[in-house]
Amino acid sequence: MIPGGGDQSFYDSFKSNEAKELNPETNSGRELLRTLKGGATRQVQRAPGSGEKKVYSYPEKQGPSQITGDRFLIKCIQFEPPDDGSGLGLELNNAFYKTGEPGKEKLNVITAGQREANRKAGKPIKPLQLKLNPSDASMRMGAAQRRLMKYMIELPIPQDLNDSNSVTWGEDKMNALELAGLAVAGEAMKNENPGEAMMNAGRLAIEAFNTGIDIPGLNSDTQAGVRAALSGVAIGALGSNVTPQSVIARSTGQILNNNLELLFAGVNLRTFPYSITFSPRSSTEAETVKQIIKHLKMSMAPKAGEFNGTAAGVFIKSPDVFMLKYLKDGADHPFLNSFKMCALTGMTVSYTNAGTYTTYEDGTPVNIRMNLTFKELNPIYHEDYATEGAGPGVGY
Repeated sequence: MIPGGGDQSFYDSFKSNEAKELNPETNSGRELLRTLKGGATRQVQRAPGSGEKKVYSYPEKQGPSQITGDRFLIKCIQFEPPDDGSGLGLELNNAFYKTGEPGKEKLNVITAGQREANRKAGKPIKPLQLKLNPSDASMRMGAAQRRLMKYMIELPIPQDLNDSNSVTWGEDKMNALELAGLAVAGEAMKNENPGEAMMNAGRLAIEAFNTGIDIPGLNSDTQAGVRAALSGVAIGALGSNVTPQSVIARSTGQILNNNLELLFAGVNLRTFPYSITFSPRSSTEAETVKQIIKHLKMSMAPKAGEFNGTAAGVFIKSPDVFMLKYLKDGADHPFLNSFKMCALTGMTVSYTNAGTYTTYEDGTPVNIRMNLTFKELNPIYHEDYATEGAGPGVGY
């Protein structure tokens, strides 16, 4: 048994002598070799002071032969920011050169003139390069979970299980005039001198406004109207917002083909709502429920750092984060979905879930409902399904 009523029921299959490695009074074992059913072996290393790490399990087993069913594991992980402060791992190459004595070197920006001089001298400088080596939160803290883990909570699998994956797609429009502008800019940018390329693009635009644009299906008067609208003359003359579309529509009853298409616009983060019902059957089980609720509330709250009755520091630290997992017989569930690292974004507790305020003699409510809302820290990508974290089931 673990202090507070947790019975580590999902470790029932461990070898009998491993129980001796964990002192049941202090829960401060430094290294605990755990063997799961199926022969998988894990080694958990605990840092100094890890006696505060506990496993809270609900419900308690009433006997060695009782089976508590498939389980839902919530593992609390201390949030750790990336080493570089951004998580992007940005590396800027071919942007600076050094001058001065060793130890007193000064960084100087490589100018366009210096690049051109080096090119003419046969010693070209490579273009400016941005190299990214990002590390997301799930990867970063998942790899250090043994060091960062604070406690674990084991609960019955909730009755309403689902996962919802979504991405964002959006409508995009681009007509012939806009495509022509892109084509002109693309041709101009082929010039090795960016400044000259921009001037050439501007000159070409002025020539188009002056000489006209041959658009099949439009007469000369309408094309003149299009030129006026594009150049802004119509806006100044009429004092309103006149577009090429409106000029063409009024003149010919036609509009430019917008080439409407649905394009990928971004990724979304998944949210997982859960509802857990507690009906404590003993004083130790009631204490376990109380500790579960208290620990989750503490972990989702930001850390003040300095505290004298109120947040006294200039900054507040991020709350803890969570690793979620479905278990069957102590191992990863063979079918259900996996998770990336999550934040606990919402928590509500109803102490009158029985419909009325009723407690045991020690004040513990007879029926409690806890609603939790977790949200993943990172989106799911195609390649994630080929990683070990996807698990043996349906993946993420």
